[in-house]
Amino acid sequence: MTMKFLDIQDTVLLVIDMQPGFYPPGRRDVDRSALNVVFENAAWVVEVARGLSIPVVVAEEDPEKNGPTHHAIVESLPASSKIYPKTSFGVAGDPRIMEALDSLDRSTTVLVGTETDICVCHSALGLQEAGKRVAVVHDCVYSPKAAHDYGLQRMQAAGVELMSAKQLLYDWLPTLGQIREFRKERPQLSYPTHFSL
Repeated sequence: MTMKFLDIQDTVLLVIDMQPGFYPPGRRDVDRSALNVVFENAAWVVEVARGLSIPVVVAEEDPEKNGPTHHAIVESLPASSKIYPKTSFGVAGDPRIMEALDSLDRSTTVLVGTETDICVCHSALGLQEAGKRVAVVHDCVYSPKAAHDYGLQRMQAAGVELMSAKQLLYDWLPTLGQIREFRKERPQLSYPTHFSL
């Protein structure tokens, strides 16, 4: 089945557990450089969503223990965004978050977050089962080591769309005119330096 491009009028961005406290200094399995790139990419995607008036919903797992969402992501959020504590690994198991998503009346949910193999994967599969079109931004999600790939493989096998942050931008702005206008109006949103162009 051929999938159409993502429509900015029908999309919501969901940020899942982008909390640095998930990975305390004692965790020796964490690639800190790769994790920081994911946080940077996700903050860029959130800022692009804000620039395009795409609503953003944020979920935090056990914030009392894991702390708040990464500061760069919080600083990029649209003013209307709300942060919800998440009590289930997948957001579909959390009625408050599902109510927030459903109230936006948009059929497509784009996911960024941690961890790829558990909370992002559970959320993607649950939202898909609830009838949503689901896309996961693969360079904006993280799990340590092989767990990241396991999560991507499971989601892809289930029919979840995987795309890069760059691909997401071009789905949201699929014409040369739209891209040029967006960059002219928001020159600060140049690509992060590690994007391959």
